[in-house]
Amino acid sequence: MKEVFQNHFQELGFEKQTAIQKAVYDPLRSKTSVVGLAPTGSGKTLAFTIPMLELIESSSNDLQAIIIEPSAELAMQTFRVISDWSKLIDVKVSSLIGGVNISRQIDSLKNDPQIIVGTTGRIENLVNLGKISFKALQVMIIDEADNLLSEDTLKPIRNFVDLCPQDVCLGFFSATESDIVAHLNRWFNQEIQRFDVREIDDTRGKVDHRALEVSNQKKPLMLLRFLHVKGFRALVFFNEIQSLEKTNGFLKHHHVDQVATLTSEQRQVSRQKSLNGFKKGTYSLLLTTDVAARGIDVIDLPAVINYDLPKDSKTYIHRVGRTGRMHHDGIIINMGDDHDIRDLKKLLVGSDFNIKKIYFKGNQLSDSKPKIERSYRTQEQKNFEKKEFAQDSKPVIQAKHSVHPKKGKHSKRKGMRHKRKA
Repeated sequence: MKEVFQNHFQELGFEKQTAIQKAVYDPLRSKTSVVGLAPTGSGKTLAFTIPMLELIESSSNDLQAIIIEPSAELAMQTFRVISDWSKLIDVKVSSLIGGVNISRQIDSLKNDPQIIVGTTGRIENLVNLGKISFKALQVMIIDEADNLLSEDTLKPIRNFVDLCPQDVCLGFFSATESDIVAHLNRWFNQEIQRFDVREIDDTRGKVDHRALEVSNQKKPLMLLRFLHVKGFRALVFFNEIQSLEKTNGFLKHHHVDQVATLTSEQRQVSRQKSLNGFKKGTYSLLLTTDVAARGIDVIDLPAVINYDLPKDSKTYIHRVGRTGRMHHDGIIINMGDDHDIRDLKKLLVGSDFNIKKIYFKGNQLSDSKPKIERSYRTQEQKNFEKKEFAQDSKPVIQAKHSVHPKKGKHSKRKGMRHKRKA
């Protein structure tokens, strides 16, 4: 590692390289194509950033490296990291993401950046407009490769590679493996070295996996209870945007302002505001989906809540990776009824995830079940449950002109008492 990078590495408080950073440094530095598999939060961004920068010729105005990300948020996150390091050697970086004025991005390309960080769709648009040339490209990084090398984005990425010089260095990075990632040589006609450090990586902190038994109807109430837990912050995952929006509507109806949303349907400015507010602690809960939250890095995130349980183990792994990063501890709370939790445990058979039950005891999470759980309900919860019960229950039919037995002047019970006295 160059001395200028080594010094900055230490200034940022890093004592040593992580397993993935050690594994791919020399191969990437020598322009060998690699696939790097490592847990989320294990330093994959720096794993490709430092060797990539050491290949850049700062005296040349040609585009020499491109990093492709699956979302605008992750692209901007990576852009900020690379920009910080690139300043050390006077290298220019531009971001090209969707949802942003394309004219401004075209103008930024006139400054001849040596590195571009962007999303597939926007890069493809600018390539078709003839605004980007790959003729001098030395490195192409495909981050979150298991996600990008599927469905709509696989074809354009392969087209990008076809536009590159034959000796371009390809880097594929991911926390989980898909069938395409397992057979990259077939798809990209290159010899690609594989580095899987998932078993030896030691960056993960202790992460507890818990199950909070609750019916679907009462899940919104549980989110209200989490807001009363001191210092609690969590990413809350939903499988569908419709479910997310309905839950957010319930919380807004109860005048909750510590909650924000992060979805692919929001405008870029709105998404960035939500994410920044969550990172700063303005919001305690960030409601999101797997697509929108892919790869985002929140320092020392205490918890992840699976409001909707994931449908496959791969999704569960990616959600888990949002907490317990870089030696920090974390907790995963899976919400569902007894049947849902059993299905989740079956889904994760063969993994190291040991899911135990957790309960609410007052405004605290507890390992033990409280004796009288209902006594801890807030007035909001009681009112909500009363309303739900009233809607679900059948009306009680009373006889016309009926009179309360204790108050009626001519009740049958009173008449019987007079009869006995006689």
